Amino acid sequence: MKKFSNLFIMALVGSLFVLSGCTQGQKKEVEEVKVKKDIYLQLYSLRDDIKADYKATIDSVAKFGYTGVEAAGYNDGQFYGMAPADFKKSIEDAGLEVLSSHTSRPLADKPADTNWDEVWAWWDTAIQAHKDAGMKYIVAPWMPTPKTIADLKAYCDYYNQIGEKCNAAGLRFGYHNHNFEFTEIEGQLMYDYMLNNTDPSKVFFQMDVYWVGEGGKDPVAYFNNFPGRFEQLHIKDETELGKSGKVNFENIFNNLDKSGAKYLIVEVEKYTGTPFEGVRESYNYLANADYVKASYK
Repeated sequence: MKKFSNLFIMALVGSLFVLSGCTQGQKKEVEEVKVKKDIYLQLYSLRDDIKADYKATIDSVAKFGYTGVEAAGYNDGQFYGMAPADFKKSIEDAGLEVLSSHTSRPLADKPADTNWDEVWAWWDTAIQAHKDAGMKYIVAPWMPTPKTIADLKAYCDYYNQIGEKCNAAGLRFGYHNHNFEFTEIEGQLMYDYMLNNTDPSKVFFQMDVYWVGEGGKDPVAYFNNFPGRFEQLHIKDETELGKSGKVNFENIFNNLDKSGAKYLIVEVEKYTGTPFEGVRESYNYLANADYVKASYK
């Protein structure tokens, strides 16, 4: 009788183990479900992996479901050490699109001291390289914090001129924010001043929704106050998307119509696991969110 009881207990434990394994497998399958959506990745998210194995990293981006990429590796007419045409081919061979690139050249510390011949020669090379790489957009990812409104106005004028050059080449030029743009210079909020003093036909804004919040502002308020200015959105959180609770993604996406957004670009700067896991989790977060459309083009 005792032997029978032991056998029964062992069988029961085994059955529970199998059921538990099935449940875990089913849970994993649900988490991995991917609804194909137009979502792009800022390659800075995988900066160390790109240095270690460029091709394997790009192939993984495609496998995770991303539509295309935004580069963060332009230098002296090349992308990640490759000629523009070779970079384009490497991305398209993986089944991805080349969308945009982060790059810019700051003015002199005192903008009035800028060597404009050098600046425009640099931009002529950069614009041609981006065009040859198949880019649709060039985005300035940062700027030095101006000390005066006159300096900020100089940057707005500068961006308008870059945008005009990009338009002539069939590209669009934009500016990507962090949180320092939500401070005041001589009583004027820097980000608002930039929006008001750049030409919408020449300069769009690539809103980073996380940094807007960190600057104490609401992305949706900007959609309403400056409709159509935010042609691209950087969808970012403190770590992987949705983990910090700091960003109300549902509210942002439910109010996206006025923003002018055509492209969603994921950027993951910090991780709770590996960069690959973070990039995959962030795609799945958007792909499985009912409030995110399949495309905004």
